[in-house]
Amino acid sequence: MVEFNSERTETFMTAKATSTMHIGELAERTGLSLRTIRHYDDVGLLPATARTEGGFRVYSEADAERLMVIKQMKPLGFSLEEMAEILGLLNTEGAGSAATAGPAHEARLAEFLARAEHQRAKMARNLAQADDFISMLGQRTA
Repeated sequence: MVEFNSERTETFMTAKATSTMHIGELAERTGLSLRTIRHYDDVGLLPATARTEGGFRVYSEADAERLMVIKQMKPLGFSLEEMAEILGLLNTEGAGSAATAGPAHEARLAEFLARAEHQRAKMARNLAQADDFISMLGQRTA
């Protein structure tokens, strides 16, 4: 299970108004399935901000932002544990904590950046190959 700072909703990215939403609205806004969001909650990557008396998950604007960052990381092949670490590093950076930010913090972010750039370049090559194949098929069927 992935572990997170329980205060992350207050400090992640930028402070947001305390409007809340149920999981269905969060799913609609992010384009992710209810199942995916529940999974991220179950593994601790995106725990619900609160629960209603009936047990329904309630999410904040900060949670929606966090989920969009997770969605951006997913196609780059980061594991859940790596996503948790990246979110923690971003959270620390956003909070401006000089105590935790430093050379090691920056070095770790740079490692993740290099991996993301490498994976994106690989995806771009694959996309170019797919475009070439589609073009070839188009010429054969014309």
